[in-house]
Amino acid sequence: KKHNAILIFYSNVAIGKNATQYPTHLAWEAEKAIDGIKNDRTKCSSTGYGNNSFWRLDLLNIYRVYTVVVTNRIDCCSEHLNGAEIRVGNSLKNNGNDNPKCAVISSIPAGVSYFYSCVGMVGRYVNLVVPGVMKVLTLCEVEVYGTNLALKGTAVQSTTYYSWGAANAIDGIRYAPGEASSCSITLSHLNPWWRLDLLDYYYIYKVTITNRADCCPERMTGVEIRIGNSLENNGNNNPRCAVVTSPVPAGGTVSFSCGRMAGRYVNMYLPNIQMYLTLCEVEVYGADNF
Repeated sequence: KKHNAILIFYSNVAIGKNATQYPTHLAWEAEKAIDGIKNDRTKCSSTGYGNNSFWRLDLLNIYRVYTVVVTNRIDCCSEHLNGAEIRVGNSLKNNGNDNPKCAVISSIPAGVSYFYSCVGMVGRYVNLVVPGVMKVLTLCEVEVYGTNLALKGTAVQSTTYYSWGAANAIDGIRYAPGEASSCSITLSHLNPWWRLDLLDYYYIYKVTITNRADCCPERMTGVEIRIGNSLENNGNNNPRCAVVTSPVPAGGTVSFSCGRMAGRYVNMYLPNIQMYLTLCEVEVYGADNF
């Protein structure tokens, strides 16, 4: 049963990235629009009055952008967002404001979040710009969602414990009620592994793993994340992205940066130990070779 499940199909790739704007009004810096706080007016970004005032997010890598979510200031001045353009692309010409247009914001009520579909536009930069003379741009949060590549793939594992198959770790469900519900589990044996086939070659920026919530959180400690194109040793000899060195709490989620490693296969591998390998969700974020 998968009722009351937490579904993870997309990830907010804006968190932890870099933002800039022009001009800046007092202490309302650009980074406040990507701090994860939506309803605190002191945590908003705001430009001063300027011509074609803009805010720009650098995602640090190229992503397919599916949705941009914009939250307006809650206390006043909601009209500052009227007419703002959302632009996505790779160019810094005109500060990025000449990149392809995803949407135009007609208006957003105070304190409200509106979603804008960018249908897989490709880019490193996401701009919001208000065209015109002596304009102010205020943003309380900007979220940018890219796709979880794992959902398109297939998974296998070294062995399977009863019905806890490999595919459970890529079903989009981090947590569901019940015993290891929607998790994958191998038998207890030496060097257990789990492998995701992305079905194509990707540049991988981040891998996110969610631990089992009801018991046995120690089983994830020591897991190696390996990424590459080889199936030698079932893919476990591919280059290593990271190792889970610190305990992950029961039901906890941890992310690892893989710095644009290239590959078709993503392995979770527990070397030199006899253990069950349990994964409740594996998410992979990256891009193809544009």
